[in-house]
Formats: sequence, C-alpha cells, structure tokens
Amino acid sequence: MKKKNEQFSPEKGFMTIKYIKEITNKKTKIKTMKITANKSISAEYELYVEGDNASEQELMERASAEQPLNFIYGVGMMLPKFEENLFGLSAGDKFDFTIDVEDAYGPYEDENVLDLDRAIFEIDGQLDAEVVYEGNVVPLMDNEGHRINAQVVSVSDTHVKVDLNHPLAGETLHFKGSVLEVREATEKELAALSGEGGCGCGSGGCGSGECGDGGCGDGSCGNGEKDENGSCGSGCGCH
Repeated sequence: MKKKNEQFSPEKGFMTIKYIKEITNKKTKIKTMKITANKSISAEYELYVEGDNASEQELMERASAEQPLNFIYGVGMMLPKFEENLFGLSAGDKFDFTIDVEDAYGPYEDENVLDLDRAIFEIDGQLDAEVVYEGNVVPLMDNEGHRINAQVVSVSDTHVKVDLNHPLAGETLHFKGSVLEVREATEKELAALSGEGGCGCGSGGCGSGECGDGGCGDGSCGNGEKDENGSCGSGCGCH
C-alpha cells in the first residue's frame, strides 16, 4: 500500500493531480489571437442577397478556403459594419450577419446611370470592342481626378451608357463564413497601405481605392476570378 502523502512523479510513469492541474493551466494560458486593429485576416465566406422571390436568397459571391478573403483589419479596406461584426473573433470562429443597405453600398441611384459621348472611349476614332462592351466594367476619371469604375449598360453609334452605382447598391448583404487565420500584419504590409502602392479594390474587389485585376496583394479576395458558384469580386464585404 502506498502512503497517502506519497507523491507520484511523471518520471515514474504517474501524474499527480497537482501535475495534471499544472499542465491544464499552461494550456489555458495560451492566448488565441483575436481580430483587432492591424491584424492580417484570412476568411472564407458566402455572400447572399435577396432573390427574385423575397423568401429566397441568392448566392452573390464566395471566398473559399483555397481562395480566401485576405485583408488588414482597421485600415479602411473593408465596410465598417463588416469589420464590426468580425471584431474579437479568432481563427476557427464562425460568423453569420446581415448588413443593411444604408451600411453597405447605399440605395441604387438612377441618376448614376449616364449617357456618355462615345468619343470618350475611342482611341484614334476607334472603340476598343474588347474593353467597351455591355456588362464590362471600365475605369473612368471624375472632374477631380479620382478613378471610378463604371459598368457598361449599352453601346450605340453615338453614346455609351454606363452605370456608376456599385454592383451591390440597393442590396442587403448577408454574410456566412468563418475566420481562417489571424496574425500580426507585417511592417511591409502596413507600409504598402500608406504608400503609392497601397490599394483596395473598387467594385472589382475589396476596398475604397482601385487596383489591377481584382487583387492587391493581401487586400484582395483570392484571385478575383468568377466561378460557377459566384465570385470574390463584386463586393467581398468591402467598400
């Protein structure tokens, strides 16, 4: 019989209750990184909007684990309400929330549909049919030199009708997904946001700025390419 006060040691192949508690406490002290300012976030999600039938929702876009949404939290790359709903989450946490029209891309404005002179889009008197065609998004410049994206509605012999509304204007956005990774953003990533190379992606990706083909390093949704299940390009929960 072992004495009641005998200490079983791990070296002897036993674990005392005290030893088990020490191990447990060490594990619980390991903190999981949470989403806060200047964290680099990777997430997968599905974005739904109301379908033709009010009782049904239409899948608008998807960011998968293979092509996730990557962004720096708290630097203006995403819609404020999108970030608000992710604040404090950790890798592995799921989310399911709705963003109203007013907090997303605002109502659809008919006055944002314009008839522009065809000559604006011509080079040496020729229209580039591979760029300017119905449904395509083309970059324009406003009077203050700001670049904006416009979707071509129609092309005639004299005018090109464009829609300056965001593709998700007038829509209530419903996001379902999970956080894949949370880490500290690197100095290089943060520096890129304040330099000339920093960007978001207008209607082609995620942010309030502009960027090439639907991606801007860590501020993009996968590769921005569409697939049969929707794309990571028209909204990404961004602005």
